[in-house]
Amino acid sequence: MATESKHILAGKKGIIFGVINETSLAWAVAKQCVNEGATIVLTNTKAAVKLGTTQQLASSINMPFIPCDATKIDDLEHLLTQSQELLGGKIDFVLHAVAQSMNLRRRKPYEDICYPYFQKTLDISAVSFHKLLQTAHKLDALQNGASVLTLTYIASERSMYGYNDMSDAKALLESIVRNFGRFLGEQKHIRVNAISQSPVPTKAGSHWDNESYFLDYTNQLAPLGNATADDLADLCVMMFSDYTRRVTMQTIYNDGGFSKTILTPSLIDSFKNITPKENCN
Repeated sequence: MATESKHILAGKKGIIFGVINETSLAWAVAKQCVNEGATIVLTNTKAAVKLGTTQQLASSINMPFIPCDATKIDDLEHLLTQSQELLGGKIDFVLHAVAQSMNLRRRKPYEDICYPYFQKTLDISAVSFHKLLQTAHKLDALQNGASVLTLTYIASERSMYGYNDMSDAKALLESIVRNFGRFLGEQKHIRVNAISQSPVPTKAGSHWDNESYFLDYTNQLAPLGNATADDLADLCVMMFSDYTRRVTMQTIYNDGGFSKTILTPSLIDSFKNITPKENCN
């Protein structure tokens, strides 16, 4: 469970992208931000709202919901303008939890992807973050010292079977973190970071056939085990707070040590009953 509230976000105003239902990582973050004293706006696309329970969840924490397609500049302008009016000032923090791949959903192999789908993957999962930051800068919607987070995954830097074109999107996303982080840091001391999270059972992850096996594998390999949605929520609260006011342009691994571990005794044991390949020499 998430840690007991100390209200370290008291008085802060935020926008949370990506809540679709109770299993959403963004929902765990939204709840904990409110527990820590923040006021927030929840947002997602109109199509996502029809498939999930975003509006009901917003009502359950007495926070407003504003529909927004993060790939559309007009929608982002409306969201940022309306959020400032509803919350009573500039935005202190933003969570961009936006990702989608039709190639992944339709189980198309990486070597035979549909290129129009690929372009949509990049636009939704990475370029939308650039659009958000650029629009927020032009509108001067972010407070001095604001904190902006996006969610990435280690497949941005390591080949991972089954993650498909999302790997490319996450690599682009992390590049945007670095480049916009430098610019916004120089301009208004705004922090821009990515969190590389352990795999967590979500609606999005259910499109991958091997999800349950991979969850077991990462949990065994990580010295601290997989980080949960509540673990992510606590980390996001810390990153939104003033305690991390000099942390920017980073990819922060919230994965129990998985990204730094190659081999463990339990992993060795799992291979002991497998016949080794013959040496041809």
